[in-house]
This record gives sequence, C-alpha cells and structure tokens, in this order.
Amino acid sequence: QVQLVESGGGLVEAGGSLRVSCAASGRTFRSYAMGWFRQAPGKERELVAAISSSGYIIYYVDSVKGRATISRDNGKNTVYLQMNSLKPEDTAVYYCAAGPDTTYPRVNQFWGRGTQVTVSS
Repeated sequence: QVQLVESGGGLVEAGGSLRVSCAASGRTFRSYAMGWFRQAPGKERELVAAISSSGYIIYYVDSVKGRATISRDNGKNTVYLQMNSLKPEDTAVYYCAAGPDTTYPRVNQFWGRGTQVTVSS
C-alpha cells in the first residue's frame, strides 16, 4: 500500500512557474513508477508526466514538453513536477499516482487526492 499526498499547488500568473510535490508513505516507494495526472473542469483526466522507478525513463504529454520536468528523490520518498511558462490551459487539479513499472507510463494503482493549480491570464 502506498499513500500519496500532494502539495505545492496554488495560483500563479501566466508565464510563471510552480512546483508540485508528492510525498509517498512506505518503504517500497523506490519500486514504483510515478506519474502526474491533471483534470480540468469538464475534461477527462490526462497523464501529464511519468517517471519509471529507476528514474531513467520519463514521459511527457506533448502539451507540456519543454515546460515541465518530473523528478524523484527516492531518499525522500517524493516525486516532483516543475512547471514553467505556465498557461491558463494548465489550470487543473493535479494528481499524483503510483504503480508498477509494468503499467508505465499510465501508472494508476495508487492515487493522491490532488492539488489545485490555477493559472491566471
């Protein structure tokens, strides 16, 4: 069992930057691939970025390529998503997820409750 708690969301102006974090419980964090999903009002949840358990394999959805960086610190049981050059269309609830590498990049075994990111124009 892995429990995930997101933090770092908030309100930011377009063009700004934000880093969201996801703290995981349990000693098996390093064995899980991790992902960040987002869901905007009226839209389906979409995968934004994912990172394999080793950290060597990384995925980004096209809309954030060049603007986002996913990283993990296995010593701190934490995964991060750094977003730069934010756009109003990045506004969404951002969810952290974990799952085995076999499901990468669409990891979805465990979920956090989400953190709101709002980008003002």
